[in-house]
Amino acid sequence: MTRVVLVDDQTLVRQGVRGLLALTDAVDVVAEGADGDEALALVAEHRPDVLLLDLQMPRRDGIAVLEALREADDPTPVLVLTTFDDDALVARALGAGARGYLLKDVTLDQLVDAVRRVADGERLWQPAVTERLLRALLDRPAAVEGIERPEPLTARELDVLRLLAAGWSNREIADSLHLAPGTVKNHVSAVLLKLGVRDRTRAVLRALELGLLGR
Repeated sequence: MTRVVLVDDQTLVRQGVRGLLALTDAVDVVAEGADGDEALALVAEHRPDVLLLDLQMPRRDGIAVLEALREADDPTPVLVLTTFDDDALVARALGAGARGYLLKDVTLDQLVDAVRRVADGERLWQPAVTERLLRALLDRPAAVEGIERPEPLTARELDVLRLLAAGWSNREIADSLHLAPGTVKNHVSAVLLKLGVRDRTRAVLRALELGLLGR
């Protein structure tokens, strides 16, 4: 059974999702919270297999939760469940480390399947959201006329950038590329410096704008 922490600021929605998941024998909601601060506390206390997370919440929103988990190098997989299908939010969630992104109009079977797949290490994005976002990116020119080009990235920095775009943590990147965590941190810093951005989310968006992540 997959252990889940459920966080949503709307009580009725939270209770509804928990009630539906209780109908299955595949998912156990071990705790629930109403904002981002509670999300971080509950993850630390219960060490769930998946954090099922809303994005728009008081005190600390879902993106801030994702960023806090990433900064703490916490490996808990996060599945976003939200009503917002804005492309910018999807990109921000991906850049901040979300393993999956679903809208609240999914069926129970789809939700349970997504929870189990994310817990197993997969990355999952609702097809309607993914197709629309990818179509928008493919329709965008690889580089906007007149935009300042950054200092070229090395092959290794591009490898790190692609994994950043997939939402991987420094630890996961280190394991995948067979590098020391400190080396990965140095590569990330170099990527941010060359792209002229302050954080990983902006690095991904900047890379998409420049066509660095391919088509």
